[in-house]
Amino acid sequence: MFNIGPLELIVLAFVGLVVLGPDRVPGLARDAGRLLRTLRDVATGARSQLREELGPEFADIDLRSLNPRTAITQALLGDDAGAPGNLAGGKSAWQRALLGDPSGAAEAPAEPGVKPVSDAVDGPARPLGRGESAPFDADAT
Repeated sequence: MFNIGPLELIVLAFVGLVVLGPDRVPGLARDAGRLLRTLRDVATGARSQLREELGPEFADIDLRSLNPRTAITQALLGDDAGAPGNLAGGKSAWQRALLGDPSGAAEAPAEPGVKPVSDAVDGPARPLGRGESAPFDADAT
């Protein structure tokens, strides 16, 4: 959370010992422990109050899944291989696209009238020659 390594923690403890003195450090450590315990109790109380207010139909909800980053990760990469839409050995189309895994690309259902990407691209892009105009799509602009 604070990105402090063990060596930095030892240096901070030594500086605290020198600045505060050996007689005040144990009392401050006790106060810090009490503060952490109080914060943990407040967080646990808030979590249990939220579960009570939501009711029994949301009793099995995992509060960590409400984090937007976690929700997006689970939606894109999914963790269970048996979910509907997962093809080619448990990998979804999103996983194959994001991870660059070509396996199972031919197994993906194609929409009617849509060419696969491999058919649409005629090879690597080449630079334009002198006097050659860039491709223009009137429908796209």
